[in-house]
Amino acid sequence: MTLKPYASAEPTFAWIKSSYSTDEGPDCVEVATTPDESHVLVRDSKNPTGPRVDLTLSAWATFLPYASER
Repeated sequence: MTLKPYASAEPTFAWIKSSYSTDEGPDCVEVATTPDESHVLVRDSKNPTGPRVDLTLSAWATFLPYASER
């Protein structure tokens, strides 16, 4: 897992907001895949130019069941 600041030279990703996110609440998460679909990116939708988490598909698959338990 790595945290990466926004870089303007990066491609534009198709971010999808979590169904658990609200416009006014603290739980605002968005995900996107890289163009080659080898990584899943996760960011705070309230700070779209801030850091993001870059996960391999296997790390995402390991993480997802824990996020779904909420």
